[in-house]
Amino acid sequence: MAQAPADVTVAPTEMTGAQALITALECAGATDVFGLPGGAILPAYDPLMDSTTLRHILVRHEQGAGHAASGYAHATGRPGVCIATSGPGATNLVTPIADANIDSIPMVAITGQVGAALIGTDAFQEADIVGITQPITKHNELVTDPSQIARAVQEAFHIATTGRPGPVLVDIAKSALQATTTFSWPQDLELRGYAPDTSVDAQSIQDAARLMATARKPVLYVGGGVIRGRAWDALRTLVDLSGAPVVTTLMARGALPDSHPQHLGMPGMHGTVPAVTALQKADLLIALGTRFDDRVTGKLDSFAPHAQVIHVDIDPAEVGKNRTPDVPIVGDLNEVLAQLVPALKEEHRQHGKPDLEGWWKTLDGWRETYPRGYTPTEDGLSAPQHVIQRLGEIAGPEATFTAGVGQHQMWASQFISYERPKSWINSGGLGTMGYAVPAAMGAKVGEPDRTVWAIDGDGCFQMTNQELVTCAINDIPIKVAVINNSSLGMVRQWQTLFYNERYSNTDLHTGHGTARIPDFVTLAESMGCAGLRCESDGDVDATIEKAMEINDKPVVVDFTVSRDAMVWPMVAAGVSNDEVQYARGVAPQFDRED
Repeated sequence: MAQAPADVTVAPTEMTGAQALITALECAGATDVFGLPGGAILPAYDPLMDSTTLRHILVRHEQGAGHAASGYAHATGRPGVCIATSGPGATNLVTPIADANIDSIPMVAITGQVGAALIGTDAFQEADIVGITQPITKHNELVTDPSQIARAVQEAFHIATTGRPGPVLVDIAKSALQATTTFSWPQDLELRGYAPDTSVDAQSIQDAARLMATARKPVLYVGGGVIRGRAWDALRTLVDLSGAPVVTTLMARGALPDSHPQHLGMPGMHGTVPAVTALQKADLLIALGTRFDDRVTGKLDSFAPHAQVIHVDIDPAEVGKNRTPDVPIVGDLNEVLAQLVPALKEEHRQHGKPDLEGWWKTLDGWRETYPRGYTPTEDGLSAPQHVIQRLGEIAGPEATFTAGVGQHQMWASQFISYERPKSWINSGGLGTMGYAVPAAMGAKVGEPDRTVWAIDGDGCFQMTNQELVTCAINDIPIKVAVINNSSLGMVRQWQTLFYNERYSNTDLHTGHGTARIPDFVTLAESMGCAGLRCESDGDVDATIEKAMEINDKPVVVDFTVSRDAMVWPMVAAGVSNDEVQYARGVAPQFDRED
């Protein structure tokens, strides 16, 4: 994980607290900041004009700033920075901060606060943002002394990017921004109580290697920690050495190329049948940077009932939280894998490689019998799976894809082949609708030479599409595919399956056969973007190719798709993964010996 520069030297200089904040952000290595000014943070916006290092991107809503910072961090590995004023400005960052916290995204949020003398008086636009965000930040603090601004910023970047990454909030009183101080960039970090321990227990490594060398049905269960820890090369080495099948969670898509022959796909509620079932039938799980989330495990007490567990995570609070491991290993994944690989090689040298032929015969049978796929639509409209699959194929593996939350997110995780890490950016743990567009904006700012597609639903798109104005004005030419089924699709799917097709408040009136309120093409054009529409399979490829050719402005494509398409496979909430359905009413059949 990228960290703030440690060798910055700035001669002590007298300046305002506001100038100290901007100088500190520069010293910390920030180059791009997403924000929106207001009264309490306003003093900082004056010296921001003089910075030759910081590019400030004026968003249309603070939530957009937070999600853009998240997308930036996802794409680059560097901490994303967002700025907001006090009160409602700060509280509008709560959702992005919570999102970053659960998905381990390095983020630094700077908020203005009312003057120190007014704190606690219910002053205009006062909110206790430190108290509000305490449960959802890795660290936060209120700064009322201008001499402490540089230290707080330095610590924020360090804490956000070390150990398990996460969001840090620095709330600065307006009085501190206006006061004069002597700026000095701290040369030493003294953080009592914060010392992430990445040392690895040698005995645990030996125990893990021995289990891997003797297992007959092992599965490498790979989570987002591999992406956060930039451990994909080390993972590939272990995968090739072990010969074991691999599943990558929603947050780990791309950690191992989908084309790798040992990759079974994504596990979980909408995972592939081979991935879900391999975990259930395994005798050993090697869990790397994953937290045994309920969307993966299903009913926890029935998850992988016959498996021993090796659990590796940098956060000791995650190891054993949901499933007690047989071999717990706390440490940085790169360091753990650097020791596990030679230990496994030695086990192989002494005892030979385990015979996995029978396991792979079973797995390959599942892959052949239950491939990825979908059924044709009955209403003549495009299948959303087809649209997304072609989008991935035409844009290619070097493109970056973001998603909101819902059916389109699941289809994007299923029907696009991810061949490189950091190519898939989405809201996993919190499940935040409206994430895709601002996250795509941040990813494009972080990697301007890459094609960035936001795959959004018509529900998600209506939550944060105002950031297309930000993109148009600031020359951030993202591309947006609105998978428009005129519904809150995932909610509608659950109403179909579990509520007797009683569609309460899920019709959005945005698609085929309606008045299209709003008309996404017209809306896009009004915000300075190109607007395209595709209403038939025959036009899908040509429309995507046309969008790919437009690179001087953002592009929005309204793909009108069938509202009755559903996401399969599926494990219903709260039931065992043994009850996975391949399609509606179709449960996989397995041999007794499986």
